[in-house]
Amino acid sequence: MIYWLYIVIAAAFEACWIYSLKFLNMKAISGIRVSTMVSDKDPWKTLLPLAGYIAFGLSNIYFFSMAMKGIPASTAFAVWMALALIFSKLMDVFVFNEAYNLQQLFFTGVVLVGIVGLKYYSKS
Repeated sequence: MIYWLYIVIAAAFEACWIYSLKFLNMKAISGIRVSTMVSDKDPWKTLLPLAGYIAFGLSNIYFFSMAMKGIPASTAFAVWMALALIFSKLMDVFVFNEAYNLQQLFFTGVVLVGIVGLKYYSKS
C-alpha cells in the first residue's frame, strides 16, 4: 500500500514541476548578475521557478523510483502519468481559474476509473 502513496506523492511533485516550467524564464535568469542579488529581491523572484524545477523534479524522481520497487513499471508509469494529468487539471481550475466543461470532467473521471482499475487488478 505504501507504494501507491509514493505514486500519488510523485504525481503531485510532477504537477508542481510542470508549473515550475511554466514560470521558468531562462532569458531572465541568464541576465541576473551576482552583484545585484545582495541588494535587489527581483533576481531571487526570477530564480524561484528554477529552484522549484530542481526540487520538484528530484522529489518526483525519488518518490517514483520508490513506488517502482513495489509496483510493476508499466502500471506505475500509467498511474503516475494519469495522476499528474489530473493534478495538473485541478491546479488549472482551482489555482489559475481556468475554465472547464462537462466533457473535461467526464474524461478526467474516465482516467480516474482507469487508475482505480489498475490499482485494483495489480498484484501489489
